Amino acid sequence: MYSDTTPNIRIQPSKGCPVATVTIDDLVSPVLTPLQLQLIANAEEAPVDLDPDELLAEASKATGLGDFGSDDFRPRLDMYVSAINADDGCNNLNRMTLRRRIIRLLSQRLLFNDLLQRHPEIHGIEIERPLVVVGLPRSGTTHLVNLLASDPRRRALPYWESQEPFPLPGEGPGVDGVDPRYARCATSHQQAGALLPFMAAMHDRFPSAIEEEVEIQDLDFSSYVLEWHARVPAWRDHYLTLDQTQHYAYLRTVLQALTFLRGPRQWVLKSPQHCEQLGPLLATFPDATFAFTHRDPVAVIQSAVTMLAYGDRMRRHAIDPDDLADYWIDRIEMLLRSCVRDRHLIPPEQSLDIAFHELNGHEMDILDQLYRLNGTDLTEPVRTAFNAYLNSNPRGSKGRMRYRLHEDFGRSPDEVRARFDFYFDRFNVKKES
Repeated sequence: MYSDTTPNIRIQPSKGCPVATVTIDDLVSPVLTPLQLQLIANAEEAPVDLDPDELLAEASKATGLGDFGSDDFRPRLDMYVSAINADDGCNNLNRMTLRRRIIRLLSQRLLFNDLLQRHPEIHGIEIERPLVVVGLPRSGTTHLVNLLASDPRRRALPYWESQEPFPLPGEGPGVDGVDPRYARCATSHQQAGALLPFMAAMHDRFPSAIEEEVEIQDLDFSSYVLEWHARVPAWRDHYLTLDQTQHYAYLRTVLQALTFLRGPRQWVLKSPQHCEQLGPLLATFPDATFAFTHRDPVAVIQSAVTMLAYGDRMRRHAIDPDDLADYWIDRIEMLLRSCVRDRHLIPPEQSLDIAFHELNGHEMDILDQLYRLNGTDLTEPVRTAFNAYLNSNPRGSKGRMRYRLHEDFGRSPDEVRARFDFYFDRFNVKKES
């Protein structure tokens, strides 16, 4: 039940650790703050129109452009909207957020197509030997990709750029040198932090943090990312039928365009979606080096559903912990079964499997191996940059979450883990408590 009282959240010092441990006691029965209540109530007063024709028209008006490129995306846009409309648990505030998201994606698609038309030489840009991090959410992928991106010779995708990869016509840095896209992202991050302050302890999407390219794959309405914003099983099922080879080719072209705007050419990439798209991924980046991170699925699932449930206090009329757990246990199993099935497609001379329990504290050894596989010299200045990142970003520096899989979601770790024997049999994964 929602009420206008102080949220029931406990913050305790961690024994032997300078950061706090956060326990959210109202995770699945949230007690909302006055600000949260007001925003939700205000949003309920206005209907949210998700008509695709209106969304397309608004994107054209916002950019002054009308050519979206190939129109094969239109059936996917229609399905995207249909899946959102079918989610009757989604509140109006989240529908407004998703409407803005779709208009942003369509606007960026227009800007991207316009840039390609004006600069066809973009298609000739090489994406040279990228490093691609593949792994479940919450399995160390964010830590590893941000570490790799601290090599100044490499190109990565910061969160602000993932949201608006292409600037509006005539838009550029102000007199202070700040890109308006960065400024807009910083404002949104500040607002989100005021609404959901403990999200940073789970996954802090601050503007300069390196983010997933799945965000720019969504310009083609072809990624799984909508599943993180709403309950959209119809979209999941449609996404799984798509020929991802053509959509990963679209991703490559977006990366070429971003390289044209700002180099260098050696990219660092990462996405959990890649776990179930290894064939298209390799076909798109045949000279890449792939870093697979592996973690106990129980730890991944309890972290993911806790993060989603915490965000759902602003997205949904009510939180259904059983539905949330069922969906994401199934979804993680789908991702891992595909990864186990297709892992042999990636040649051993181009890949490294990294156990989560070996990642923290052994990063430099792992980087040595990855760079040897990639055929790139790990110079002393780059080693210095890596160590500087590690020293400045200790694990849990923004707080640690206490996860309560059984208390909040009614599942025991052993019950969940029993579904993943196939994964433990294939990879070096350590069971966590």
